[in-house]
Amino acid sequence: MALSTPSTTITTTTTTTHHHLSQFLLHSPSSLSGITFPAKPSTISHHLSLTHSPISTKWRTHVSFFTGLLNKTKDASSIKQELLDAIAPLDRGAEASPDDQQAIDQIVRKLEAANPTKEPLKAPFLDGKWELIYTTSQSILQTKRPKFLRSRVNYQAINVDTLRAQNMESFPTFNQVTADLTPVNSRKVAVKFDYFKILGLIPVKAPDTARGSLEITYLDEELRVSRGDKGNLFILRMIDPSYRVPV
Repeated sequence: MALSTPSTTITTTTTTTHHHLSQFLLHSPSSLSGITFPAKPSTISHHLSLTHSPISTKWRTHVSFFTGLLNKTKDASSIKQELLDAIAPLDRGAEASPDDQQAIDQIVRKLEAANPTKEPLKAPFLDGKWELIYTTSQSILQTKRPKFLRSRVNYQAINVDTLRAQNMESFPTFNQVTADLTPVNSRKVAVKFDYFKILGLIPVKAPDTARGSLEITYLDEELRVSRGDKGNLFILRMIDPSYRVPV
């Protein structure tokens, strides 16, 4: 069947697929103190104090920096576990009540404050295939469908070197969409979808209006948090760092 004259079925499916898959990218939105060392008595003169020397000050600054970095990593690890425990029973967000969503958002904000990667688009571990484990997007979750018709798993892949992204649904739909990315800053991209694949096979060109933005608010080698421009939250875990998005 020629794409220039799609049937009503394909047109309806295309619209639904665009609505579902585009949401994925378009919908955004105990600490140790610094260590200091006591002055070491000078054998030359009691007037000299290592505590006040430029070398000592510089050394304490470096120690404080590394201690702060260690604390941030430790804090993020405990918050990550708290987050994973909280979302585990929520079926990727489909079973989340408004109170659940608020509680998850509060934990996520703590995690974002402990983000170890300040420039995610420059991080080598951003590339690859991620599994969506929680979202507030009801369109992605397909909550208006019967459970047996909902996608079991959703994936999102990103390759920064080619500035390409891809969203994929699993059984029973297998729909896909690819997009071009344009960096806005070191953590945010503008998104322009180009092609949908109905059932993973039938290519359909995306309309020019299929655009949005996505901001990465937390990133490490295992977990990514993103917020879309419509206010939705996305939490994903890395499953395949070698995956490449079709160009």
